[in-house]
Amino acid sequence: MTKVFKDIISVMDPPAYHWVGDGFRVHNFFPSQSQIGLQGMSPFFLMDYGAKWNVTPSEKQRGVGVHPHRGIETVTLAYHGRVAHHDSSGHSGVIGEGDVQWMTAGGGVLHKEYHEKEFSRQGGLFQMVQLWVNLPAKDKMTPARYQAIENETMGKFIDSENKCSADIIAGEYKGIRGPAMTFSPVNLFNVRLLKDGTADFSFPSSWNTGILIIEGEVKLNDSKKVTENQFVYFGHKGDSLKIEAATNSIILVMSGEPLNEPIVPHGPFVMNTKQEIQAAYEDYYNGKFGHLDD
Repeated sequence: MTKVFKDIISVMDPPAYHWVGDGFRVHNFFPSQSQIGLQGMSPFFLMDYGAKWNVTPSEKQRGVGVHPHRGIETVTLAYHGRVAHHDSSGHSGVIGEGDVQWMTAGGGVLHKEYHEKEFSRQGGLFQMVQLWVNLPAKDKMTPARYQAIENETMGKFIDSENKCSADIIAGEYKGIRGPAMTFSPVNLFNVRLLKDGTADFSFPSSWNTGILIIEGEVKLNDSKKVTENQFVYFGHKGDSLKIEAATNSIILVMSGEPLNEPIVPHGPFVMNTKQEIQAAYEDYYNGKFGHLDD
C-alpha cells in the first residue's frame, strides 16, 4: 500500500508566554489555539512549552505551589534545567535533561513542581514541555500513580548512518517500545537528527498528530520548512510523516488515538460532564485529594 503524507493543517509560532507560578514561563499551543481546540489533539489535551530562557540564580526554589488535578495525566519533559516534584500520594522525584515525569492524577492528587535546589542556586538554561494527557471516561477515577522515566530507561533507536536517533517514551517506533504505561494508545518520541538526517513515521490517519521543533530547522514531507519553537498540527488525510534536518535538530513527536468523548475542563480538572467538575471541586475542598505541605 502506498503511503500518503499527512496533510499539514497549521504551522504555529509560539503564542505570547504566560507564567505558571513564578518558575515556569510557558507558551500554550493547545487547547488555546483555535485551530486545535479541545478535541484536536486528543488524547493530548494541553501543551505548555517552556522555550529556552536563562534562569537567574536564586536561593528560593521558584515553581508552582500545591494544586490539584483530576481526570488527566501530566507529562513533563526536560531538555535543559532540572525540576523537582512532590505529590500527595507520597511520590517525589527530580528530572534533568532527557528525563520525563509521568504523573497520573486519576481520581485526584495534589502536587507541586519547582526548580531543583542546586539548579535554582546556580541558575542556567531552562527548557521544558508539559503535556496533559486526557484519561478515558472509564479511567477518570483511577488511583493516582507516578512514573519517573529516566532517559536511560527509554527505548532507543539509532539509524544505520548514525544521523537519526530517537528516545521512545511511550508507544512504539521501528519495533522499539517505550516504557511509559498509558491508558489509551499514545506515541511520544524525542527525535534527534544531524544535519541532512531523515526520519520517517507512520501513524493511523485517524490519530491526532503534532510535532514541536525543540531545536534546529527541518523540512516536512519534502515541502514545508519549520524552525525552532514552531508547532506543526497535522490533519487526517494521510498516514506518513517525513522529517529532514536542515541543521542539527531535536523534534518532539506526538500522536495518539482520539478518545471521542465529551470534554469539560475547568481549572486543573478535565472531566466529561459539568456534574463531574462540580464533584471534583467538592472533593478537593473536602480534603479528599490528600494532604501536601507547601
